[in-house]
Amino acid sequence: MGNFSWRASATLRCARMAVLGLTTCWGLAGVARATKTAAKPSKPLAAHSQKTAVRHNHSARLRRLRRAFVASTELRPMAQQLHTLHTPEAYAGVTRYASRHSGDAAEAAYLALGNAYLQDQRYADAVTAFKEARKAGSVLADFTTYLQAKADLAQQLYAEAENLLAKFDTQYPESILTNKAELLLAQVYVADGDPQSALQTLAAMPETARTSSAYLFAEAQAQQMAGNVDAAERLYGTIYTGYAASPEAAQISAQLHTLELRHPFTVEQRVRNAEDLAAAGQFSAASAQYNALANSPALAGSPQMNLYLAKAAYYEFRQEHHVDITQLALLSDTNDEAGALRLYLTLESARDQNNPQQVQSWLTQMQQRFPQSRWTERALFSAGNMALVANDLPTAAQSYSALATEFPASSRAAASHWHAAWIAYRLGKIPDAASLFQQQVARYPSQPQVAAALYWRGRIYEDAEKNNAAAAACYEKLNANFHHYYYADLARARLAQMPGVQAARLAWLEPVHGPKPPALTTDVPDDDTHLIRARLLANAALNEYIAPEIQASPESRAWAPLAEAQIYSSYGEDFHALEAMKQAVHSYFAVPIAEIPRAYWLLLFPRPDWPVLTQDAKRNGLDPYLVASLIRQESEFNPGAVSYANAFGLMQLLPRVGRDLGRKAHMARVTANSLLNPQINLRLGTMYLHQLMDEFNNQPEYALAAYNAGDDRVKSWQANGPYADLPEFVESIPFTQTREYVQAILRNAEIYRKLYEQPQVHTQAKSTAADEKTDAPQNSPQDANKVAAPDTKPADSPAASMAR
Repeated sequence: MGNFSWRASATLRCARMAVLGLTTCWGLAGVARATKTAAKPSKPLAAHSQKTAVRHNHSARLRRLRRAFVASTELRPMAQQLHTLHTPEAYAGVTRYASRHSGDAAEAAYLALGNAYLQDQRYADAVTAFKEARKAGSVLADFTTYLQAKADLAQQLYAEAENLLAKFDTQYPESILTNKAELLLAQVYVADGDPQSALQTLAAMPETARTSSAYLFAEAQAQQMAGNVDAAERLYGTIYTGYAASPEAAQISAQLHTLELRHPFTVEQRVRNAEDLAAAGQFSAASAQYNALANSPALAGSPQMNLYLAKAAYYEFRQEHHVDITQLALLSDTNDEAGALRLYLTLESARDQNNPQQVQSWLTQMQQRFPQSRWTERALFSAGNMALVANDLPTAAQSYSALATEFPASSRAAASHWHAAWIAYRLGKIPDAASLFQQQVARYPSQPQVAAALYWRGRIYEDAEKNNAAAAACYEKLNANFHHYYYADLARARLAQMPGVQAARLAWLEPVHGPKPPALTTDVPDDDTHLIRARLLANAALNEYIAPEIQASPESRAWAPLAEAQIYSSYGEDFHALEAMKQAVHSYFAVPIAEIPRAYWLLLFPRPDWPVLTQDAKRNGLDPYLVASLIRQESEFNPGAVSYANAFGLMQLLPRVGRDLGRKAHMARVTANSLLNPQINLRLGTMYLHQLMDEFNNQPEYALAAYNAGDDRVKSWQANGPYADLPEFVESIPFTQTREYVQAILRNAEIYRKLYEQPQVHTQAKSTAADEKTDAPQNSPQDANKVAAPDTKPADSPAASMAR
């Protein structure tokens, strides 16, 4: 019966097609073929229709995203405030917005609420907000789904989380969260006691997603639960040694103890773990690991025990910036690496006690006993720094020269050679200095000291050798290859004083080439769905997903940093925009402004709170661009910045300084939190900078150095003169960070002026030796932060971010 019906049906279809002139009947097979042919269009027609449908869908999606972005634009400042502050008032503002809107705008608002609740570990509230978001709209449904699943997992609502994630990849095939959702689903299975489902889910993920510590930890847990102990141990070991600083690595010890894995980590694995922790700056954890190794019963009395004790003491020293004498006493005097490290720590202990004679004695022993040890190299640099800070220039030069000669491949060789060259200049050994400046350029052409070497070699040509043509060659080379460097500004000023001088051709200058201008574009597409989604994510304050969303666009490599920075800037996070630009435009200081698009410069040198800044600067007789440049160096315009030294806000003020200045300004009580208010911080910070400018006769070089290192130090450095001029004083600042800080602010102030077309107000004024010895009438109120050159002893000062 079925065959008859089929035949009759086929015959009727064939007859109809024949009438229409579409085909003829060739028997049953022909009928079937004819039916299929008539049922769908020809291949070219199908392809055309498919492309048309894709374009239509893409256009519709773009329109939907754009409408959602426009609809939620007013949400952005409220959502960003909630993201930053998490205060009841911020929650209330976004809640009101959500309740008064519908559709995509409400979806974005509820998503912002849910994400904030999630971060505050208010998981039930987060789920409620995410459900409201799902009711309101679907343009960001992949984020709502993923984040709600995270909140469900945190509440042990495994079935709910699994239900949300099970079909995530098919529901949201273009989402940037696909791999994260798969990993989260595996974590749900592990938490729910289903290791096989977890392993299947993890195995289905692409290879590129299998290298994170979170992935490895989830797989290790699943393997352990499934009884695959060897596989679990291998994975835990990979995390322990390859991801030592990760959150997952911190959980491994408890995991091993709880689940009773059979084999502990080997000594080699533990050593690698300690070194990786140290490389990540976790010196206390590294020290603890070495102490635990040294106290292993199996190592009692062995050379390895002595080495591990020494390493523990060294990393404790890196953490605390002074040597623990009790740890030092545990070390044996041996002729191996442990013995060299012991001597190095002994030398650092002598530095702690400010005993230069003892430092030199230990250094001599190290050079004799361990001439090729890396600890001797460190000791030479440390001893050189100590002598430099003490203004014992001959002793400093001896240590620096020895390091550059005996350890030419060291990362400290270029800086050491430069110190030796500069000290020769300061000591009046002009022919030696000239030779060393040229050596600096030849030996270390890619190091930052090249610009200084070119300038000061030019000064020797000009001042001592009376060879203006050769001097002009150095200055022109600086201007051409390091256009916005501090020394390039000085070189242009020197060139302006020798009009008509034809630069000589100097063979030693030929190899000098500065960084090339980067290839940059301002062509950011208007029709890229990932970019529009990133902007929409900014409206909902899902900031951590902005960059990944942009980078998901296959065409974004050229324009991603600019687009990302523009989004950050659009909601006032100029510091994030600046960070993105710095990562993208590495050589911007080397080239003229015209060689980089202005859009990049404006993000690299922003002017947030400009009306307030300008008003406060002018009230205190300051150049607004100098103030902006100082803020760029101090906090990169992050009003919420808090340093390790407890300095707050845009201009990085200490709370006690803020209180003192507030009283002078007759302000209400100034607290640490008050300093996070940009208007308060700018008012007090400009007052403080004005105070320093008054103290140092309106010379910004001195005032800026005092802002970073304390006015007492600046006075002591002035007393180390005489100096021929201010640039000589600046280069003679013994703290590397302070020296670079002053140079950077003066350089950046010039860039600000050029960018915003203001009259040139030069801050690098000339001075005489007498100017250098001006005594200030009062001490700076901000002189208790830490400051030091790299590998010099820390000391009290107002710099908020100095490190050993």
